[in-house]
Amino acid sequence: MSGTCNTQRRAVLKSIGGLVAAGALAPAARAQTGRHIIVTDPGGPYGPAYRKAFYDPFEHATGIRVISTARESQPLAQFSAMVQTRNFIWDVTTLTLSADVLQLEQQGFLEPIGLDAAQLPGMIPEAVRPDWLGVNVYGTVLAYRKDRYGANGPRSMRDMWDVNRFPGRRALRRNAVDSLEQALMADGVPRDKLYPLDVERAFRSLDRIKPHVAVWWSTGAQATQLLQSGEADQIITWSSRAQSAIESGAPVVIVWNDGTYAIEGWGIPKGTPRAEDAKAFVRFCADPARQAILANTVAAGPTNSKAFDFIQPARAALLPTAPDNIRQEVNLNAAWWDKNRKAVTERFNTWLIG
Repeated sequence: MSGTCNTQRRAVLKSIGGLVAAGALAPAARAQTGRHIIVTDPGGPYGPAYRKAFYDPFEHATGIRVISTARESQPLAQFSAMVQTRNFIWDVTTLTLSADVLQLEQQGFLEPIGLDAAQLPGMIPEAVRPDWLGVNVYGTVLAYRKDRYGANGPRSMRDMWDVNRFPGRRALRRNAVDSLEQALMADGVPRDKLYPLDVERAFRSLDRIKPHVAVWWSTGAQATQLLQSGEADQIITWSSRAQSAIESGAPVVIVWNDGTYAIEGWGIPKGTPRAEDAKAFVRFCADPARQAILANTVAAGPTNSKAFDFIQPARAALLPTAPDNIRQEVNLNAAWWDKNRKAVTERFNTWLIG
């Protein structure tokens, strides 16, 4: 496997013109000990996972130090302020396609990287934009406790909404994104017919489930704790958080059917003085072998399908982009949410406290 891994890594890096192609630049880069980039990530389990998969290997290959730090979950305001004031406190950050990328593109705040999907075989097409590279996928799924439902637990959003057949404590995310899609699928809308979202129908569906929701969670750590403690019998949560509960010993089942997924990856604030080194880092992260290391550390799906060559089948089954899982999920429509996010979010927040 290691020979195949090295071959594919060289091919990918050559195709994207990265600094690390075949390690040719490593000796020269190592001599320049002052070079560094500052990268921010979501923190939690992702910090050490990114370090293992991307930061340390990039440092080893190029000699460019990666200084990493966790940041706020919503980077738009800080990202925009850096570009406008030219006060660059970091050079690369994780951005979600469905929440961040389109807005930053429209404002001209993303540094062009020169990425081309045609040069990156195996990548999910939506994960490659000229100024952004998606490197992992997180799924939002239904999960339930086996000690509550046994072998006959809920298997769809419609089941999640069926409080008579599946009584129990429910927990949903305190966010309009995903919640509207889930409400519509629970109301019988087919996955391939969701967009444009029927907002009125979605809120009527949410009205039906609202009295039965014990907790509206807001952080991934909270969602994991709800499953671990048994405070929730059913929950809609990120698949990696449900997997964390399973790995801690909680009797939890993940249901991929009617799940949604979003792509997360790297963007560079336009004008950062370390842009060239930042671009080299972003290109490096397209490598399927590197993405496989990430997926083997946290249950995030790789965006490069070739990464599955380096992931054992049992592990692949836990990931949102595994072929058997992704066909049951819906890719969040970034364009729809970019256009409607503000109004729908305001309505959702008002509805939630009403």
